[in-house]
Amino acid sequence: MSAGENGAVGKGAAGSGAVGNTDGANGDVAFEQFRGDIDAVERRIAGEIDPGVRAMVVAIGVFVLLVSLVLPHAGTARGFDVLLNTDAARIEHIGLPSRVFVWFVVTFGIGFSLLALMTRRWVLAWIAVAGSAIASVFGVLSIWHRQTPGLGNYQGAGPGIGLIIGAIAIVVLTFHWVRVVWSRTIVHLEAEEQRRIAAALAEQDDRRRLTGE
Repeated sequence: MSAGENGAVGKGAAGSGAVGNTDGANGDVAFEQFRGDIDAVERRIAGEIDPGVRAMVVAIGVFVLLVSLVLPHAGTARGFDVLLNTDAARIEHIGLPSRVFVWFVVTFGIGFSLLALMTRRWVLAWIAVAGSAIASVFGVLSIWHRQTPGLGNYQGAGPGIGLIIGAIAIVVLTFHWVRVVWSRTIVHLEAEEQRRIAAALAEQDDRRRLTGE
């Protein structure tokens, strides 16, 4: 083989290597273009909850809370009377624990629970959990408060059926929301760990390409 032929072969091999490198670079660029979209989809999925069969339990719990508002909480004062501070609530000397309980039930037990179920957003579910947990505490306090003599040894009406049902329903609702949120939190932690591992491996690959290892 002549020197000219050897040179031609060498140039051809070099050209093939250049083409291969160009194809690899183009593939990396194409992947980088789609990586942002992939990450956006992962973040969207990670921000959602999947309550499964617990969605029905939560929906039933919200319905029970709504029913408890039309039932008596103390004497003739219904839940809506406590919420709106009507004359019936003032006559029954409804205390602060009952007022806070009803407001937290409406805002978090009903409002944010419905929003979390409809949007499947993890953040809204967390807010529903926090508010429902506080409402559970005030529900127990409200029942205790209605059974405790007031100023001047005042004996008011005891806790009504609506207050008792509402307190039980918000406790059950809190329990199921905690299970939903905690299971999703574990998934978030696992996904974050996988992303850190993938980022470390990608950084190692980039370093190897740069150093020619």
